Amino acid sequence: MRPSHTEKFFIQGPVGQLEAIIEFPETQVARKGVAVCCHPHPLHGGSMTNKVTYTLARAQVALGLIAVRFNFRGIGKSEGSFAEGIGEQDDLRAVIAWVKKEFPDYGLWLSGFSFGSWISAAVAHEYEVEQLISIAPPVERGVFDDMEHPFCDWLAVMGDADEVVSFEKTDEWIESLHPKPEWIVLEGAGHFFHSRLVELRDVLEEQLKHRVSDLPLVGG
Repeated sequence: MRPSHTEKFFIQGPVGQLEAIIEFPETQVARKGVAVCCHPHPLHGGSMTNKVTYTLARAQVALGLIAVRFNFRGIGKSEGSFAEGIGEQDDLRAVIAWVKKEFPDYGLWLSGFSFGSWISAAVAHEYEVEQLISIAPPVERGVFDDMEHPFCDWLAVMGDADEVVSFEKTDEWIESLHPKPEWIVLEGAGHFFHSRLVELRDVLEEQLKHRVSDLPLVGG
């Protein structure tokens, strides 16, 4: 495994190329796992360089996983146009197919922030996912209503001062799930975790470090 570094590249998607970034962990901590991270809503400024999405990826790299971020269709250099979340699910499937081809014996983690948490959760049941991570899932928009429950380890994180997504409705939704995700609430944090990104990263690393231990070390 190569030492920690970042590469930009393209993946062939359903309607053209998808712009992506791959980040490798330090050699001494590298695990056989790849984390695919999904960004927030494309029509509201969401992209793979979003600070929360970046924090999500960096936390998983610090734990020893390879992290892949990508732009949904129509964002950055990714071709195509917004497709109401349905096409974006196909974009994610294309990225997962690329990951499985490039890293066939690696565990798969899926994660996302806001809109990206819906996209990642919606397709999770289709794969053998080791870990699902949902940051500020937009449940009040109804997108999760008909979603098939992802029966994998699942961590959900949100601030109780979220100004975009209803914390109360999200909390009710979490309580209605069986089995329930592990539910972490950051008191006083808003939707974009302004001034709280370091804390968010620390929380993610602390909550996920036991899951990483299930993955073999590269070369071990």
